[in-house]
Amino acid sequence: MKDKRRVVVKIGTNVMTNRDNRIMGPVLKNLVRQIAFLYENDIMPVMVSSGSAIAGKEILGECGIQEPSIRRQIYSSVGQPRMMRHYYTLFHEWGLRCAQVLATKRDFSPGNHRKNMINCYEGLISEGIIPIANEDDTVSLTMSMFSDNDELAALVAELIHADTLIILTDIDGLFDGHPDDENANLIRLVKSDEKVEKYVKQSNKEEGQGRGGMKSKLKIAKNAASKGIVTYIANGKKENVILDILDGKEVGTKFIK
Repeated sequence: MKDKRRVVVKIGTNVMTNRDNRIMGPVLKNLVRQIAFLYENDIMPVMVSSGSAIAGKEILGECGIQEPSIRRQIYSSVGQPRMMRHYYTLFHEWGLRCAQVLATKRDFSPGNHRKNMINCYEGLISEGIIPIANEDDTVSLTMSMFSDNDELAALVAELIHADTLIILTDIDGLFDGHPDDENANLIRLVKSDEKVEKYVKQSNKEEGQGRGGMKSKLKIAKNAASKGIVTYIANGKKENVILDILDGKEVGTKFIK
């Protein structure tokens, strides 16, 4: 039974890495602090975290396999335990437990796979365990792949009937021009049927090591909002971004139905 407000927080690759594509521990620590605060204030958070491929590359260095899809599988396979070790340690400091939930796109299709996913999330939530979702990169290829973790986050939000979806990236939200242009303005509010795609161009800053750029984020945010899930695109490197959003402050770009 749904008894708490539910929030899905997606953490993009560029949020947690520096310019050298190294995972920044202090950033993860800050994000976990905010997630823990939500839990302590009767809001049930679910995380969707990128970073496994980067973590794997930190361990292995350059991989001799030339096929990109297989190389990604290897980096992700090695990196997943490292990412979860980061999260386990950080949540443990707050007296909280976390769990990894890996999924492919087919797991969200109607039928037993979907029912199993629902049971898993509901079981974890009922036990007060923070679910951390990620694509199962070791087996997700072609048709079973998500377009990116933004899509996964939206599907999880719909699956668990979340009230809010927060997509964290390394820019402040949707702008009416290039984010680096001092004359560009941050768009604070977008309705799901509003035509704002013209503002997203190829030159817009994309997530370097992730698959999801602003064009994808915009499409997914509007679609989630159309289903009644209030969605935000915001800068995950800002100290209290999650708490400020849920406190009703003007942060990032808000998408509504």
